[in-house]
Amino acid sequence: MSSTLPALHLEFVERVRNEVEKDARLTALLAGGSYIHGGFDEHSDLDFTVVVHDESYGEVMASRDEFARRAGELLAAFTGEHVGEPRLLICLYGPPLIHVDLKFVRGSDLGRLVERPAVLFARDPQQLEARLDSAAIAWPNASPDWFEQRAWIWLHYGATKLARGELFEAIGMLAFFREQVLGPMLHRRAGRPQRGVRRIEALGGPGVEQLASTLPAFDAVSVRAAFLAAVDMYLDLRADEPPRQATRFMPDAVRSYLNASM
Repeated sequence: MSSTLPALHLEFVERVRNEVEKDARLTALLAGGSYIHGGFDEHSDLDFTVVVHDESYGEVMASRDEFARRAGELLAAFTGEHVGEPRLLICLYGPPLIHVDLKFVRGSDLGRLVERPAVLFARDPQQLEARLDSAAIAWPNASPDWFEQRAWIWLHYGATKLARGELFEAIGMLAFFREQVLGPMLHRRAGRPQRGVRRIEALGGPGVEQLASTLPAFDAVSVRAAFLAAVDMYLDLRADEPPRQATRFMPDAVRSYLNASM
């Protein structure tokens, strides 16, 4: 894969690899995301996992900003608590600008993974490959019940913002609903991992057209129509893999609320 990377990304991969190799506390460098899924281009992020000796983990975590600065011209960085991943350091380098994720894990953390990473460097390649071979690898797809337990609450919450005239809030809730529910369910229909709305345009067809109907203009009538379209699309996608128990009074109760909000 590395031979097909854009020059900027290839240079950065080599810099990070060199920094890992020079630090005896670090045992391996792995890559995920577009690096392994394909579709990598000049706009792509670099997603690295830095594997740390268990006994050095606390020390490395306390100094990870220093590692990030050694890897290039670091402009800004923050940790990933907002996505439930405090081990992650999200970085912006440049110019030219490049987004880089650095996740620091213990070797013992490699037993459960969401994807099989590419190995960019390992002090003991055979041991690392054996550990990856034995790992439980599964994308964290949501179940039909997970969607059903949340969908109507989120749709109603967004509808309350519309009823108050808080259009920016309502429009933001539609974006959230696409990311958390409609996009993943559309990926599910296509037999793909539920990756939000990531590259969902590539699916084409009526599903993408349905999703586009949930994009409103800055107008209350348009926002209501987008919420009603989101209700219809959820019901259509739900039929692929129904939950064990549908929520009572839905969709009629949400539709009535939306229709009464104007």
